[in-house]
Amino acid sequence: MIEAGVHWLLSVLAVPEIGLTSVFLISFISATLIPMGSEPAVFAVIKANPHLFWPVLVVATIGNTLGGVVDYLMGYAAQRAFQRERRTFWFHWLERFGAKTMLLSWLPVIGDPICTLAGWLKLPFWHSVYYMAVGKFLRYLTISLLLLKLPDGFWHRIAEWLA
Repeated sequence: MIEAGVHWLLSVLAVPEIGLTSVFLISFISATLIPMGSEPAVFAVIKANPHLFWPVLVVATIGNTLGGVVDYLMGYAAQRAFQRERRTFWFHWLERFGAKTMLLSWLPVIGDPICTLAGWLKLPFWHSVYYMAVGKFLRYLTISLLLLKLPDGFWHRIAEWLA
């Protein structure tokens, strides 16, 4: 049953000319503690397929949020192993503001560790996922809209420079 669900999901996302699978995987991986950005992939697919603006943002948000959930679960599991580290600034801050701190999960460098610490502190799971998704969606929306405002000539000059 799980295998059928995985095959269905992959068939839905595996439209090669669109690139939604790549957007999902890159967004998922970049939300874990592996340092990479998903914004270039999101923007490239949107630029190549402007009619897919909203589906790309949704797929990127889902992938990035699920990556944040993995971080949360890693923190939840690690909490038992490192109980004495609990009294640092970040822990105090997260305990004080709770799941709403997940709105900051989109931030470079500290966003993914914040998700991990939220799991460590056992912040409410579904509230954390909700705020993670909102923050990540707003990041993708803002960056995509800003990048779409740049003229095509700018991107051609970048491509020439990289070649």
